[in-house]
Amino acid sequence: MEVVHGRCAGLDISKKDAKVCVRVAGAGRRKTVETVTTWSSMTNQVLALREHLIAEKVTCVVMEATSDYWKPFYYLLEDLPGVELMLVNARHVKNLPGRKTDVADATWLAQLGAHGLVRGSFVPPEPIRQLRDLTRARTAITRERSREVQRLEKLLEDAGIKLSVVASDIMGVSGRAMLEALNAGDRDPAGLADLAKRRLRSKIPELSEALVGRFAEHHAFLARVHLDLIDRHTAAIADITARIEVVIEPFQGFRDLICTIPGVATLIADVIIAETGADMTRFPTAKHLASWAGTTPGNNESAGRKKSTQTRPGNPYLQGALGQAAMWAAQHPHTYLGARYRRISLRRGPQRANVAVQHSLLIAIWRMGTTGELYEDLGGDYYTRLNPERARTRAIRQLEAMGYRVTLDQAS
Repeated sequence: MEVVHGRCAGLDISKKDAKVCVRVAGAGRRKTVETVTTWSSMTNQVLALREHLIAEKVTCVVMEATSDYWKPFYYLLEDLPGVELMLVNARHVKNLPGRKTDVADATWLAQLGAHGLVRGSFVPPEPIRQLRDLTRARTAITRERSREVQRLEKLLEDAGIKLSVVASDIMGVSGRAMLEALNAGDRDPAGLADLAKRRLRSKIPELSEALVGRFAEHHAFLARVHLDLIDRHTAAIADITARIEVVIEPFQGFRDLICTIPGVATLIADVIIAETGADMTRFPTAKHLASWAGTTPGNNESAGRKKSTQTRPGNPYLQGALGQAAMWAAQHPHTYLGARYRRISLRRGPQRANVAVQHSLLIAIWRMGTTGELYEDLGGDYYTRLNPERARTRAIRQLEAMGYRVTLDQAS
């Protein structure tokens, strides 16, 4: 097999240390030499490893993505001159069963890199990494805030307070006012219901019924704990959002561009930029981007039979943002994305329709990021205009199935 890199290193990384195999390919009758050494994961040792790789004249370094333990090594080695540094997916570099040791893994990585059998994963530059840390932290804290609201709702259920049955958001302006009054000792259902604001005032009789319970001091103490935690999460989310506005400034133009797509709000655009890097030239085509994100059917064919076309695992943060954007886009009745969702959901179900809309979103984002053009919607009647004969036939069949006799006259 052809040797692409005569001097290649493979790193098997753990929390404590890393096994490093430096592979020097032999020439002529000389044998290939593979030397394995152990280096601590402390910064000084990683810097010493850097000097060691320079002294060995290594031209390629391959490391496996293991939790977050690869980051100290990657960030200190990424600017090595004349060295191709690759972070590879663990699924792509599995060794033969029964040969699993740290030394064997490091040697295997070095062999794969020497023969050019692996490709590196996408590791964004420093500005995008900072933005990614912020958006992921905001997502995690937002989820934790939602869990805290759910815990508060369970507490109210324990007290017999059925506020969530009447109010869709117990942490809205009205719900928060009622909860604060409950904590302050007000147990009068009518008085509590009268704290409702705006449209919720039309449900005052239902609120009066829902606020009858056995809310005691025990519940008030725990409710105060939950409310304080929710407020802290809300304040943290606001601080992170303010910081994101500073860090995302170099990518403001791209964010404004993709926010013209139906369903893509500012928060979703932040996640898309942080996870894709906002540089669409990194992906040769729009299909490459969609495949990397896990929104295209997989390939699993043997002996001429396709066993499964399930989508591959993708970036969970990007998929979460795209799924939310697709759900919102599907609610637009007069857009192409909404028409695409409804068309596919009738045949394949809502989940597959959502993934299909995610795919369309990524295709549009890649084209807009490549050309700089604004989003141009094809319209909610796109499929009707694409094949009017088919649309007419389907409408006639639906009416006939309802018991109508249909005759058509051409409009002048």
